[in-house]
Amino acid sequence: MRRRPRTPLLLALLLAVAAACLPSPVAARPRADAAAQEPAARYDDVLDLRGAPAAALPGDAKDNNPVNVFADQGAWHAYALPLADKPEGYGGFTGPLYIAQEYPWWLSTSFSRIRLSEQGRALDLAAGGEPRFTARPGSLLQAYDIGGGLGLTLELRYATHRTALVRATVRNTGRAPRTLAADWTGSLLRPVEDPMRQAPSLRAAPEGVAVAFAKVRAADDFLTDGTERFEVRHADAVRTTVAGDSYRTELAQPFTLAPGGRRSVDWTESYTFTRAERASEARAARQVLADPGKTVRAVDTRWRGYVERVTDGVPVARRRLAVKALETLVTNWRGAAGDLAHDGITPSLSYKWFAGGFWAWDTWKQAVGTARFDARLARSQIRAMFDHQIPPGSTTRPQDAGMIPDVVFYNGPGRGGTNWNERNSKPPLGAWSVWQVYRRGGDKDFLREVYPKLVACERWWYRNRDHDHDGLAEYGATVDPANDSPARQRLAAAWESGMDDAPRFDAALGTSVVPNRDGAGRVTGYSLTQESVDLNAYLAADQGYLGRIAAELGERTAAEGWRARAAATARAVRERMYDPATGWFYDTGLGTGARLTERGRGIEGAIALWTGVASPSQASAVRQHLLDPGEFATPLPLPAVARSSPYFSARQYWRGPVWLDQAYFAIAGLRRYGFGHDADALTARLTDGAAGLTGNGPIRENYDPLTGAGLNAPNFSWSAALLLPLLTER
Repeated sequence: MRRRPRTPLLLALLLAVAAACLPSPVAARPRADAAAQEPAARYDDVLDLRGAPAAALPGDAKDNNPVNVFADQGAWHAYALPLADKPEGYGGFTGPLYIAQEYPWWLSTSFSRIRLSEQGRALDLAAGGEPRFTARPGSLLQAYDIGGGLGLTLELRYATHRTALVRATVRNTGRAPRTLAADWTGSLLRPVEDPMRQAPSLRAAPEGVAVAFAKVRAADDFLTDGTERFEVRHADAVRTTVAGDSYRTELAQPFTLAPGGRRSVDWTESYTFTRAERASEARAARQVLADPGKTVRAVDTRWRGYVERVTDGVPVARRRLAVKALETLVTNWRGAAGDLAHDGITPSLSYKWFAGGFWAWDTWKQAVGTARFDARLARSQIRAMFDHQIPPGSTTRPQDAGMIPDVVFYNGPGRGGTNWNERNSKPPLGAWSVWQVYRRGGDKDFLREVYPKLVACERWWYRNRDHDHDGLAEYGATVDPANDSPARQRLAAAWESGMDDAPRFDAALGTSVVPNRDGAGRVTGYSLTQESVDLNAYLAADQGYLGRIAAELGERTAAEGWRARAAATARAVRERMYDPATGWFYDTGLGTGARLTERGRGIEGAIALWTGVASPSQASAVRQHLLDPGEFATPLPLPAVARSSPYFSARQYWRGPVWLDQAYFAIAGLRRYGFGHDADALTARLTDGAAGLTGNGPIRENYDPLTGAGLNAPNFSWSAALLLPLLTER
């Protein structure tokens, strides 16, 4: 948004106030490059976080939230900055956006707006000029010139995984004392429809104000247990009155500022799910309010470390993008809650269906990016998936021992959750993810902990997804009530690939399913009637990384066995799934071995380069297609389906858009085979051509390959995660 012109005098005054109010940059440890001592302001507003909701739901279409938000520490509530041309939002932060267990809703346009008054007259916060609203890594900042020598700043940081700290600081730069009163107002943005409309209720509290939530079990929209609370606590004595859906909290006593004096008023905003969380967070919030400066220093130190680590080795021109990726991942971080036993990262807080769950292959990729700035969090999100690995002797699906479910949410099957999915798994990238996290964090105990879990998952693939026992596996579906027909089994199998509607899974092109059985003839699952090239290339890599992990743990015999297994799988992919006539890797027909070339070239064929299973000559042939403008070198390169394919559709999910994870795999594959110049050129075209990446727009789920326009979910985690290695690998 363009700012209105200011006079030089007003501009100078505002800048002076802002400079005094905003935190001073602290230098990171020296770097070898010239930009070593970068000011914090270099990364101001890498994302445009200004906005206000029009309704309680995230977006007009009830799916995408048009307002980018900020969260930290795994909190389940988030905020944005007000709009410069909407004075009704001045004095508060937009929101919060809160997650009703699995779905995001706006609680208010601005729940806690501070107002200052003098001699009974409310002061205009922008009397001295337009306010300054800034999103800085780890904090949201506002600076107001009230005029007459008064200035106000607001700073929001997350103190804990459930609590945000807001500091309001008033300064008197005038020549006379000023006696001021302060109050806060806010209103609920109540949902329009029942039963959600009746869920929130506003009430006064001794330390501020609270919102209670009634029990609502609207499975696809709003889930609460009746124990959730949003609570505002003030450090100073206050009194609160409530009228319907609005409240007013007043500071019990006015305060006087001498010339040159300053006064901070602090409060916390906590969102909790259970009574136990509520009690624990009440204690934590009071400790924060007893020494707010300690929290500010700790948060700023942590974020300086984050920024330093994600920008290390990144070219100067791409560092803002690296910080944007960092902020995206941290905002999508959700702390353990409900049936999610460890912290993890959701795909996108901005998209209704992606806000409250952890997907398996998203997690594997996100952990690789997260490990670059927080190895502990990376390990935690991997554990969050292994928490729900099907154990031996499972009473519900014993045949699936070792399987990692597709997605886990706050509400498991026992709690009435409809988003939890065990109909299928996701591609086997776990061992790669674990090894990359270990390289960053160096925690050998973590390797010992997860190695047997990775082995169990690997064995599940060959026990339940290798229909003809020829060493090449198939995507498939589990024995599950939701997989009650061949059509639904085929759909679950396509989901298992992660490439839901890719042409290679079309029933019209001959894709079907067959049952898999154990030695006693019992059905243990279903396989597609094709062996997929990406799946088997992933499995070859998985076996190679299992070998590395076993060797690191001193298990030499196991390591040798995994290396031999990886070599055999790679050889099978290289010899049976590559078509010399067209120079590409394809899925093959189950039982026939025929390469399914008539379905066109898909980006999955490039996985053979990323995993290293291709021969040098095969890699050279694949390279030609990746660099061909009529194939994969579209204006925004590396679409999911080659432009030459009759099934190419630029904006249809997995039939044409550019996905940054697959683009990363293709580029890293080129680099692996010595085509570094090509990899650099494609990286530059991606980062320069994808809408918003070089500006302050969000990182998207995918992009139009012909125009670069952003498509589908904004603020998407796996795109952000794999941008980090993409920006540093050379």
